[in-house]
Formats: sequence, C-alpha cells, structure tokens
Amino acid sequence: MGDAGTPSGLVGHIPDLRRYARSLTGDAWAADDLVQDTLERACDRWQLWAAGSDLRAWLFTLMHNLFVDGARRALRQQAQRVDVDDAAGELVAPAGGADQALDLQRCLLRLPEEQREVLLLVALQDLSYEDAARVTGVPIGTVMSRLSRARSRLRELMDGRQPPAAGQPALRRMK
Repeated sequence: MGDAGTPSGLVGHIPDLRRYARSLTGDAWAADDLVQDTLERACDRWQLWAAGSDLRAWLFTLMHNLFVDGARRALRQQAQRVDVDDAAGELVAPAGGADQALDLQRCLLRLPEEQREVLLLVALQDLSYEDAARVTGVPIGTVMSRLSRARSRLRELMDGRQPPAAGQPALRRMK
C-alpha cells in the first residue's frame, strides 16, 4: 500500500468503501460502480483533500455525495415511485421454517435512506458520530437521532412488527 498522503494510499480503503457501497446500494454491481466513481473523483480532486485529515472520512464523504446525487438523478428520471411498504407483499421471502435466517439486507433497505446511511457509517464502518456528521453534512445531534430511530425501526422490522399507520400516533404503555 502506498503512503496515505498520496493517491496510491487509496488502495487500503477499498474494502471499507466496497462494504459501505454494497450496504447503500444493495447490489454488488452498483456498489462496484459507486466505488469506482468514488476513487475516480478522489483522484481527480486529490488537491482538495487536506493533508493530515482523515482520508477515510473524506472518501466516505465523496461516496455519500455521489450516492445522494445518483439517487436524486434517478428520482428525477423515474416516472413513478413505488413505496417499499406498498410493495411489502411482493418482497416477502418464500414461506419457510421458523429457523429460517432473517434477511437483514432487506430490512436495512426498508429503512429511510438517511437513517440507513447513519446506521451503516456508525455500526458497520465504525465511524464516530462526529465523522458520520461530517460525511452526511448534518449536525451531530441529527446523527444521534437518526441512529436511534434506525436502530429502533430495524429492531421492529427484524421482529416482523409493522410501524403504526400514518394517521395513528404511536402509543406507549406507561405504568
């Protein structure tokens, strides 16, 4: 691996970038394309990286921005958007035994994009809240809030529970 202060230092970060891209896109081919685009942009804009700062966080920021830009572009090009909750019946795995493994990736993809990104940065990539805030461009309190909501919603999805209907407030039982 090359020196971290040169473009060849990017090579050591490729496994982390691939893992994060795969989690964001849910598709190996799209993830590889996103990593390639991220590395290309990093090489093209190498002079913008502040020497001595966290190269990994800078690369994740580039990837995050590329992913968001691509998602926005796709929404503009898409004639109709299908809500994941509306298509839930079509996404259900075939019936199996009770011991069948849960589909974590499907549950992750059902999380809102901003919650999924923060959860993946903190839990999978082991970034600090501060670094995750820098990557996503939101305040640290927003990162903490999104992370809390993502963990709660993921727990519900993994347990097979549905969120309350949009018109109904979520009620908690208090003693």
